[in-house]
Amino acid sequence: MSEKTPVDFWFDPVCPWAWMTSRWVLEVEKVRDIEVRWHVMSLSVLNEDRLDELPEEYAENMRPGGKTWWPVRVVTAAQQLHGDDVVGSLYTALGTRFHNEGLGVNRDSIAAALADADLPADLIEFGDKDTYDAELRASHKEGIDKVGQDVGTPVIALPGPDGEQIAFFGPVVTPAPKGEEAARLWDGAVAVASVPGFYEIKRTRTKGPDFSNL
Repeated sequence: MSEKTPVDFWFDPVCPWAWMTSRWVLEVEKVRDIEVRWHVMSLSVLNEDRLDELPEEYAENMRPGGKTWWPVRVVTAAQQLHGDDVVGSLYTALGTRFHNEGLGVNRDSIAAALADADLPADLIEFGDKDTYDAELRASHKEGIDKVGQDVGTPVIALPGPDGEQIAFFGPVVTPAPKGEEAARLWDGAVAVASVPGFYEIKRTRTKGPDFSNL
């Protein structure tokens, strides 16, 4: 059997667009010979030097102690204490409650997600601690260094034509494609990654995240 192609995916659990893309790439795992490796990044870290430019409610959530810190800190603590293999399942549990079920980012949702992922309940305590912030920032930096500073989450990295990883922001898509449609989008991502000097395709979003098929 051929070795699966590694695909690195950076996410912040609070981002609905990253959630949509993550469900797509999991669908791609079913129809293409890839293996997703999950990594955290943080919208709070990304925006910490420009909070004054953001709407006040959005900025307040991202300030130290704000609720956008809680999930990514909990995921990082789970990874550090229980290994890389728990990251994907915990992300799925968090995203399902935050986004699919519309329960939002709160402590009850995080506690329930930890139970869903069969992880210790006391991991929720790390949401208010900076214990593993160095590891969180290192993971965030790894993703951003691959793709550049003027993007957000998700970041996806796949092998380019010479084997060196090429990273992109996105793809931003709604709803998450399934089956052969998911495969075609993946094949397109591989195609653009194979072109030296390719950087961006974009159009204005006219729809919000659609979780109806997740």
